[in-house]
Amino acid sequence: MGDVIAQTSEAPGCNGCSVPLDFDFTFAFQPIVDVAQGNVYGYEALVRGVDGQGAGEVLSRVNDENRYAFDQACRVKAIALAARLGLKQVLSINFLPNAVYSPEHCIRSTLAAAQEHNLPIEQIMFEITESERVHDTAHLKRIFEYYRAQGFVTALDDFGAGHAGLSLLAGFIPHILKLDMELVRDVDHSEVKQVIVEGLMEICNRLGITVLAEGVETRAEMEFFRAHGVRLMQGYYFAKPGFECLPEPANLPLI
Repeated sequence: MGDVIAQTSEAPGCNGCSVPLDFDFTFAFQPIVDVAQGNVYGYEALVRGVDGQGAGEVLSRVNDENRYAFDQACRVKAIALAARLGLKQVLSINFLPNAVYSPEHCIRSTLAAAQEHNLPIEQIMFEITESERVHDTAHLKRIFEYYRAQGFVTALDDFGAGHAGLSLLAGFIPHILKLDMELVRDVDHSEVKQVIVEGLMEICNRLGITVLAEGVETRAEMEFFRAHGVRLMQGYYFAKPGFECLPEPANLPLI
């Protein structure tokens, strides 16, 4: 990682204690493509071990005591590495809602890193996965509302795979809703999935939410969503995550 290794100095956790990280990590980046424009909309930062270990191995070392420090380090490292790689598009960062005890306080390091690396706020997207159980939905709504007010893009990830579903969506309106890959997989062959996806897209259209199809692996899946007006997509059909690099997508439709 070199100069993008973030400081793992002590940081206050939600319970007021200071717990340093005792492990390191880095990122792979996967492109999010805009099939309507035929270009890259942004890149999602996906946590990896420094030797390429998967996200599961890194996240297994996160606990209640170091969650805040890890969440803060993720933001700073993702911004620093993306800037070093010359990112000019949107940078999507996953955050841990249960680590954010105060949106105003917890965003400071992100703002400082963005300023240091000349990354405009409007090019940073914060994703929260719907598959993570959120202890306080009202608190999550406050986080998202504060992030939106600061100018960040907000996204709800893995929608359709988690605990809260539509009840979580009723609490706040993100800029982007990422359909879970299980809804995307073989959607062109499944009438049931088509009905569910079309219903979700109708809800998003009425609420002014942009739909992103995640986990697109085949041309048929891409064409289904493209025909239904979905322009943002992500998945192996376009590119696998690149370890500490910004991979160029393949199979972009000709405009």
